[in-house]
Amino acid sequence: QVQLVESGGGSGQSGGSLRLSCAASLYTYVGLCMVWVRQAPGKELEWVSTIYGGAGAFITNYADSVKGRFTISRDNAKNTLYLQLNSLKTEDTAMYYCAKDSAYGPRGQGTQVTVSS
Repeated sequence: QVQLVESGGGSGQSGGSLRLSCAASLYTYVGLCMVWVRQAPGKELEWVSTIYGGAGAFITNYADSVKGRFTISRDNAKNTLYLQLNSLKTEDTAMYYCAKDSAYGPRGQGTQVTVSS
């Protein structure tokens, strides 16, 4: 069973930064395709970013709403996925999830990001 655990969320101010982590359990491999998604209260799940590949050759994609501000990365040795959030905006407030294989793949319990102006 896939077990992913997100962490690193919290409260920040507009313009600030946060770094989210997603750790896979001992018996779960952080797959070739990993995704960050988010869901704000009362809104649908929103795709944020995807990273493909392994062994150091990665392809990354970002939603237009976060492009240039967020950076997805992974450390295969640590079986961990990251999302660096810079230049935070109030509209980034949401529960953030990492998911395996697709935006609707197995995901963790989420970590809350709250941005105030």
